Amino acid sequence: WHKFLYDLKLVPTSEPYHKRTSHGLILADDGSKFSKSKGNGVDPMDIIKVYGADTLRLYEMFMGPFDQAVSWDTNGLVGPRRFIERVWKLSTRTFSKESDSNVKKLLHKTIKKVSEDIKEMRFNTAISSMMILSTEMEKATHVSKADFKTFLQILSPFAPHMTEELWSVLGEKKSINLSTWPKWDEKLIKDDEIKIMIQVNGKVRSEIMVPADETEENITTEALKNGAIQKYLEGKSPKKVIYVKNRLVNIVV
Repeated sequence: WHKFLYDLKLVPTSEPYHKRTSHGLILADDGSKFSKSKGNGVDPMDIIKVYGADTLRLYEMFMGPFDQAVSWDTNGLVGPRRFIERVWKLSTRTFSKESDSNVKKLLHKTIKKVSEDIKEMRFNTAISSMMILSTEMEKATHVSKADFKTFLQILSPFAPHMTEELWSVLGEKKSINLSTWPKWDEKLIKDDEIKIMIQVNGKVRSEIMVPADETEENITTEALKNGAIQKYLEGKSPKKVIYVKNRLVNIVV
């Protein structure tokens, strides 16, 4: 239809979209395709009456990769529903002037993650990262209202009804959909420390935490000094030490 309209010069582009991604099928419990003739489908209204529209939206995006077939499981709605309830509960807490530093950092990492995942249609991993953020906010001593509202902004495409309501409750007059999509701070998404796995002949034997800006020389020295690694060396000098930046040290003996 679009190409027909383009030939008639009624639309300005030859394609109706910049990018096309085929979606996977949602299957019944027995692996068959949902079908009206088989009567094995699920009525969305039945789900909405029990769990709400936002829960259904979240579950559909969270149940698996967008382009792969997944089986419907009504029990799977419980997780997204608990997530929504956790976010609602967070809105009733006493907010602080500033958030704990770990919450602030995780928030900016999540903004980056969700922004990139939406572009690549990785909705399930975007939701997973926001679930982790909500758990950290729940455990934190200090969470600012500004940071919580930023969280609502990145959640709004996934759970528009609840986020719109909370946005209003927190004092905003205009719709959350008219707000500017948040940007992440490059300084806050960098880790102070990184985990380095230590391998001996290709097998993981230990791990160490090092400053993110630590030098390769110091990292390999710390790896060789590690108590768990010493027994594998048996006092011998390694034949080779291979360092994979920010990931691992492999000691060949």
